[in-house]
Amino acid sequence: MSGSGKTEAKAPAELTAVQAALGAEHAAVYGYGVVGGKIQESRRSEARAAYDAHRARRDELTRAVRDLGGKPEPAAAAYALPFPVTDSDAAVRFAAELEGRVAGVYSDLVRAAEGDRRRAAADALREAAVRSVRWSGESVAFPGLAERSAPSTASATPTS
Repeated sequence: MSGSGKTEAKAPAELTAVQAALGAEHAAVYGYGVVGGKIQESRRSEARAAYDAHRARRDELTRAVRDLGGKPEPAAAAYALPFPVTDSDAAVRFAAELEGRVAGVYSDLVRAAEGDRRRAAADALREAAVRSVRWSGESVAFPGLAERSAPSTASATPTS
């Protein structure tokens, strides 16, 4: 089997994983808009930094989808939240959940990608895991993987 067959087989999986990461970043950007509206003043700069980081990753992934020959999926007009975010405590919980979900999507991209894109996905996974720990005060042994085995509610899903 030639090396090009492996690359050809990997390309659709990589594009699918990049599109999924792009979707997660769209949801995270939206989610941090919600967080920013409810978070206490002392953590607002942390929320803004996360918002900016997710916007930058979203833009990188948009370019990556095009580089792989795909059409970037646009952001939804709105996303369903996993629970009401009515105060600062809920905003902190939501931010931690957002980051955990983003880490999970990036773990898929790490598996699907190679080279520079794989390194970038691993960096994004690490950053999301660190932000999740900062928000929640708790960590998991394998960020992006532990969340996959636990049942989760559909959050940050597009709504019509």
